[in-house]
This record gives sequence, structure tokens and C-alpha cells, in this order.
Amino acid sequence: MIHSAEEIPADASRLNSELAREYDLLDTHCQIGGRSFSFTSVSDSYALLDRISPEEFIRDEQMPYWAEIWPSALALSEFLSESVPLKGARVIEIGAGTGLVSVVAASLGAKVLATDYSTEALRFIRCNALKNAARIDIEQLDWRNVRQEERFDMLLAADVLYERVNLLPILLSIERLLKPDGCAYIADPRRRLAEQFLELAAENGFSVKAHAREHRGAGKPVAVNIYRLTR
Repeated sequence: MIHSAEEIPADASRLNSELAREYDLLDTHCQIGGRSFSFTSVSDSYALLDRISPEEFIRDEQMPYWAEIWPSALALSEFLSESVPLKGARVIEIGAGTGLVSVVAASLGAKVLATDYSTEALRFIRCNALKNAARIDIEQLDWRNVRQEERFDMLLAADVLYERVNLLPILLSIERLLKPDGCAYIADPRRRLAEQFLELAAENGFSVKAHAREHRGAGKPVAVNIYRLTR
């Protein structure tokens, strides 16, 4: 949990310094919903592959996707700021990575729990929350084995539909974590796996509405779909 405003500059600087001793960092500055944000990520996520032991990979097949800021996260954040009332809503993000979506949601008035399976990611989420004075809760969560008892008004996820083996666990996580009248927003850069996920969602009683977006960053524009799932 992020506490008083007086703690933020010192804590953010201290944590950023700790991360800089372990990683080559990249700072990304952006405007979302009329507000300025600054996010710290890893400059080259592929360099982190050497940190994963063969035993860890066999056990989890865990890749360092968390370490980058993906266009889907930026597109989802922009969409939330433009189209989704968040003030007072209890929100969970799964696969939060560096925490960009969670930080933006908190800035829009949501009460946010940011989660990721990677404990390395949790440190970056805390750093970015501190940097942007965002009050969020942070916890580790494995979407293959959700033990979180709380149910939420809204679930957010960006760029999580990248492995077929994850599709059903993600859908079951949504079922487990949402209130009966809650909704989920899943952002994806139009991968074919997303179509399989949507079919699975429909088979399990979800209604889906798609919103087409295009994120225009420094490079080539990226087409992103944002799927709204409700029961």
C-alpha cells in the first residue's frame, strides 16, 4: 500500500536506485487522460532470460514478459481514461507487469489491487506506484491457482493471451475474481489466440463486446482490441 505523500519522493528514489543496481532500466513518459505519467521498466527484457534457471523454466515456463511496457497496456489505459467510470470501483489487474494499467486506474479513482506471478514484477509495480503517487495494493497471484477470496467490481488485463495453456486459467480467474455483476476488460493486439479465448468465454456464459483501438507510440501504430466480458 502507498501511504503518505511525504514518503513518495524518498521511497521512489530509493527503490529506483535498488532496481538500477540489478537491471538496465528504461523510463517511459506518457500522457494519458490529460495526466502525465512516468514508468520504469527494463530496457531489454531478453537480457533477463539468463536469470531463469532450466529448473524454473521447466516448472513454470515463465518468461520475462512482465518487464516491458506493451502497446496493449497503453491502449487499455487510454480506453479506461476515456470510456470507463472508475471512481470508487474495486479493481484487480492480473498479469500487471510493471503496473502501468493499475497506476492509471488508481489515478482515475479506482481502489486497485495490482497482481503478477513474478516477484520481480511486484518490485517494479511498487516503484511505478511510488513514482506516480498512486495508492494501490500489490500482491503475487498465480492465475493457475487463484486463492484470493475477495471479489471485484472490475478485472483488468493487458497482453495476457499469448499462450494457449493460459486461456482456461485466465477465464477461470475472471470467474473467481469478479462479482456477479462485475466486468472484465482484456486488451490484446489481435492475436489469433484471442479468438479461441473469446469462444471459450462464450461457451462459459460470458457476453463479449469488442472495442477496436490503435495505439500510436514512437514506432508503428499497433492495432489493439479491448474485450469487455460480462455475465
